[in-house]
This record gives sequence, structure tokens and C-alpha cells, in this order.
Amino acid sequence: MSTTERPRILVVGGGYVGLYAARRILKKMRYGEATVTVVDPRSYMTYQPFLPEAAAGSISPRHVVVPLRRVLPKAEVLTGRVTTIDQDRKVATVAPLVGEAYELPFDYLVIAMGAVSRTFPIPGLAENGIGMKGVEEAIGLRNHVLEQLDKADSTTDEEIRRKALTFVFIGGGFAGAETVGEVEDMARDAAKYYPNVKREDMRFLLVDVADKILPEVGPKLGTWGKEHLESRGVEVYLKTGMNSCVDGHVVLNNDLEVDANTIVWTAGVKPNPALSRFGLPLGPRGHVDTAATLQVQGTDYIWAAGDNAQVPDLIGRKAGNENAWCPPNAQHALRQAKVLGDNVVSGMRGFPQKEYSHANKGAVAGLGLHKGVAMIVMGKTKIKLRGRLAWYMHRAYHGMAMPTFNRKIRVFADWTLGMFLKREVVSLGAMEHPREEFYEAAKPAPQAAAPTEKSDKTDEADKAAKGEKAKAS
Repeated sequence: MSTTERPRILVVGGGYVGLYAARRILKKMRYGEATVTVVDPRSYMTYQPFLPEAAAGSISPRHVVVPLRRVLPKAEVLTGRVTTIDQDRKVATVAPLVGEAYELPFDYLVIAMGAVSRTFPIPGLAENGIGMKGVEEAIGLRNHVLEQLDKADSTTDEEIRRKALTFVFIGGGFAGAETVGEVEDMARDAAKYYPNVKREDMRFLLVDVADKILPEVGPKLGTWGKEHLESRGVEVYLKTGMNSCVDGHVVLNNDLEVDANTIVWTAGVKPNPALSRFGLPLGPRGHVDTAATLQVQGTDYIWAAGDNAQVPDLIGRKAGNENAWCPPNAQHALRQAKVLGDNVVSGMRGFPQKEYSHANKGAVAGLGLHKGVAMIVMGKTKIKLRGRLAWYMHRAYHGMAMPTFNRKIRVFADWTLGMFLKREVVSLGAMEHPREEFYEAAKPAPQAAAPTEKSDKTDEADKAAKGEKAKAS
């Protein structure tokens, strides 16, 4: 960490908002005007809409992440966590990956910590659930699913096979519906290479407490998405929750019980719990309360946006909804980050702040190769698409929204190769414990047992007997 006498703009979080806000500030700022410091536990930003495709092998996991130091060469990037913020002293406490925590002074603050998985105290969930918030989880899910096919193909125990080939997905929003669609697609392809596993042997369940899936694209497309998944053999249970999943025994509140080795949890997100330690004004659900300018209420040097912020939706409020808030999606995060970056520079120079206002442009979702739904909003007209055309819209939108030209090219290259080459279905399950095999080879051999007193006497008797035989001969 470098020391500087220039004003410091501290960006807490290197996700979508943090990355784009820092880039915007650096672009608008004059040379030497301020120091931009980004603090995040990871050294990269993850483009989360691509996690289902990464889990299915359609995109290389390396291509859905953006290294912060490469994209922000003029910024100070610190790998660690901001644990506390002292607003009176304008000092943040940073806990690095190794070593002791230290204090970092700042003049302007950007809160962009994003969200974490929203979980409930369900017995067995912490031990058996798999999330879908990070690229590590996407890689782990892919390896795990293929490993289950390996297990089922190599055993004759019917109970083990049934549990290995049962996959339960909790949550029917974008993350849940897209993940079950992509994973089912991958498992269907992979089954062609397993002589003892057929698609009919697998069981996929999608569970949600709501009365519909994919609410973001509207009721008609949501209904089509449900019917489409059911046509592929996915069991969809609505108005249903999970009571427990101890040891993989899933108990739903509709009296259905199944044994499954794979339980994927995508039942929504919540603001990062660390926000409660920062002394910021929070909304009823834990989001940072901001004005339309993205400034935190009651401050003139702190801004927040994205999944961890409660941002007024000015378009919705003009339409008569006084309680309209911007939904937590990539569409708003990208545009909020740009306005936030401009406002930070304006605030530093004493200029007026600009309000954030953006009309919803629609939503797109992929449900596997060549399958998807899309709702495009053009003024007062809503265009609803489904099937292959919607899938093309999904890929086009997110491909262009992927940060940096480098990553755009890599993602489109993955898709292009996928048109001509078959999907990879190899499991790299050993990645979970990569040193295990080396440890087994390198660990000390067990010591030989020390001879007992009885065995010593026996050895002496044998020697004596051999000596007597030699004399006799």
C-alpha cells in the first residue's frame, strides 16, 4: 500500500459496480488529482450472469472473471476486507489476506460490496448446499455433477445410483432457472458417454416458494419457461419450500422426500452483512439508503450503488409508484456505476450531483443451448421472444455487457468453438483437494514395530540351533 498526500477515493468492493465506478473515476479524473484505492477479498471481478454457462462448460471459467489489477493499472488494488469504517475520522480498517489489520484514511468513499446468498436456518443446508454466487462455486458444481455420473456408472448399488442421479435446485429466479437448464443440458450430453447412465435415470427438481418462475420476464414467458423445463423432464414445484436436507435427505413442505447428493441453493440474495458494521443508514432489508444521486442519505462524501444499495427508481415513481426501487440486476448496476463515478468526480470538484434515472429495457434468460426467453422493452411496447431467437438475444446482450474487450473476445471465441466442437464432459473433481495425492505419496512411511523381548529370545534360540547343526555336520 502506497502513502499519498492526494485525496483518496476508497472503493469498497471490486465487483461490477466497484470495477466500473473505479474505471469511470480514473477516466474523468485529471492526472494526480486523487488516488483511487479498491479493496476486495478477491483480486478479480466475476460476471455473475455467465456462471450457469460456466457450470455447463459453455464458457471457460477463466473468461467470466476480470483481473482487477490488469483493468485498473492506475488504481491501488488491495486484496483484503474492509471490516469497519470510522466516519468521524474518515478512516477504514482493512484486514489483508495475511498479516495484521491496518487503518486506511480516505476522503471519499464508494460502497460497492454487492450481495451474498440469502439463506435460512434449514437443517443440513450449510453442510450440503452449493451456492452460485462465485466462479469457484460454478466450477465446483460442474465437477460435482460429472462426478455423480461417474459414481452412478461404476456402481451396482441402486440406492447409491438413485441418490447420485438426483439433482435438487432451490430457487426459480434467473439464477435457479438458468442453472437447472444449463446443468440438465450438460448432463444429457454427458450421459451419451456413460454406458450405464441414461437421461431417464436422472431426476431434476426445481423448487420455489413463489407461484411462478422467472418473474423478471413476466408471467407469460415465465409460464412458457416452466412448461419448457417440464418438457425436458425437470420437475417444477411451486409454492413449495425445503424443510431440511440433512445428509442429502431433502424434505419439502409438500410432503415430498428425496435423497440427493446435489442440492443447489439459488433462492435470492441479500446485501452484504458487513454493511451493518459501517454505521451507514440502512433500509428495511439491509441495503444502504441512498438518494437518487447515489449519495448515502445524510452524507456528501459517501456513495453507494448496485446490489448493496437501495436506489430510488425515478421512472417508476413518475408513473405513480411512490415505493419504486431499482432492482438488483446487471442492467442497473452498469448504469449506476457510471453515474456514481461522474458524481464522485463532481463532488470532489464541488460541482452539482446528477440523479440516476433509467427505464427498464427488459430481461433475457438462457435455459441451455439454443433455448431461452427474452422480454425487450421499447418505449411502451414489450417484445416477447422464446426459444432459439431469445437465446441469441441472451448471448448478444450479456456478451456485449461483459467488461473489457479482452474478455468479450474470449467469451465469443468459446461460443464459436462450441458450434463446431463437442462439449467437454471431463470431471476435475480432484481440484477440490489438489494436494491429496501428493500427500499420500510424500507422507512418512509407518515405522516398523520394535521387536519384543520374546522375539529376541526366539532369534537367539534359532541362532543356537543353527550352530549345533553346523557342528554336527
